[in-house]
Amino acid sequence: MKQEDFRVWSLGPCRIKSPLSFSNVKGDQVFNFVKDSERILFNLSWQELHKKQDEGGEPLTMERAGPREHLYFDPSKTRAAIVTCGGLCPGINNVIRSLVMTLNYRYGVTRVLGIQYGFQGFNPDYGHDFVELTPKKVSNIHQFGGTILGSSRGKQEVTTIVDCLERNNINILFTIGGDGTTRGALAIVKEIEQRGLKISIAGIPKTIDNDINHIEKTFGFETSFTIASPIIRDAHNEARGAYNGIAIVKLMGRDAGFIAANAALAMPEVNLVLVPEIEFDLEGERGLFSVIGKRLEKRNHCLIVVAEGAGQFLFKKGEVRKDASGNILHDDIGVLLKNEIAGHFKSKGMEVTVKYIDPSYIIRSAPATPSDSIFCNKLGINAVHGAMAGKTGFVVGRRNNQFVNLPMELVVAQRKKIDVEGDLWLNVIETTGQPVKMKNRNKE
Repeated sequence: MKQEDFRVWSLGPCRIKSPLSFSNVKGDQVFNFVKDSERILFNLSWQELHKKQDEGGEPLTMERAGPREHLYFDPSKTRAAIVTCGGLCPGINNVIRSLVMTLNYRYGVTRVLGIQYGFQGFNPDYGHDFVELTPKKVSNIHQFGGTILGSSRGKQEVTTIVDCLERNNINILFTIGGDGTTRGALAIVKEIEQRGLKISIAGIPKTIDNDINHIEKTFGFETSFTIASPIIRDAHNEARGAYNGIAIVKLMGRDAGFIAANAALAMPEVNLVLVPEIEFDLEGERGLFSVIGKRLEKRNHCLIVVAEGAGQFLFKKGEVRKDASGNILHDDIGVLLKNEIAGHFKSKGMEVTVKYIDPSYIIRSAPATPSDSIFCNKLGINAVHGAMAGKTGFVVGRRNNQFVNLPMELVVAQRKKIDVEGDLWLNVIETTGQPVKMKNRNKE
């Protein structure tokens, strides 16, 4: 990566004085406006910093998010819209509320439209009416899961979307969604630029899997493993309740195992964690069956947490199936493990009781925890600050404990995965006691 990759684009010069009563004076006990020149280090490694210095270059930095002293958009003439796309995730309503409240009470933007059912809402053929979002309308929505605007997957013609924005005099569009939504938002940005329009597109990354690149966490992620914790506790009770009891809990994680890993750390009764980032064998001296067997010999029960995308290599490869958003549809690893584990130990003449639990839809529809709610509120506030200053094609996120604006192109270049040589996975294997690898030597 190079510094240019971190450049956040602007619609033009900011000439309108912000209505926010902040300061530019240090020490006056009033928050200071953020300048575009304020940057946050991308990599905090001392070695990386000195490497850049030895090469005669500057370390990579990101634009700090926050309120600007001057705005691009006149609040009295601004009309904003909010759209939520993709699967449900705890905290969506919290973000919607934060956006509406900040626009209205902090900036005086009173015209905010809710686009219903994702990008479908821009297409008149679907007949989805807009929703007028007012402080009264959104005042209590943070107490509920899901999204008051509805959601959908799948692409819509970008020209149709921009036609709708232009037709309805929308100046700012906030997109709340994951990788596919951000790619769609980026296409909207390019169409707007091609037409020479002055419309800001600001993204709030939403993926319960926490797999948005360069951002330390996404909203809803913390709620997901918090809600999973008592489920895992109860699964542990199920496993202990039978001689040679085995409980399998499947959690979200299509391509990354962050939820499974963190849930296991939060509820350390877990004995094995299986994630998409690491392959494993079923059979053999170092395979999964052997590891489970040794556990049963010692304690007569075993608790397994598996991410939905783990072990896909165990299925016969056929035609690749995708959902409307272009995500690969995985086979059910939980069902496969239940059947294969039960069959293996039966063939060995060993009695086991296997229970399989999939709480995915319960978790993703839950309201946000207090900590996640705070995070959602901060994301919404910072997204409004950036959009009102005319920034476009950006997402707001947190990295190195700071809120930053990042270009959409940068965050969709690839998805974040667990670094299996990093601290998170080290903590998992130390907590569970599972082998570093469950691959047989002749297959490594």
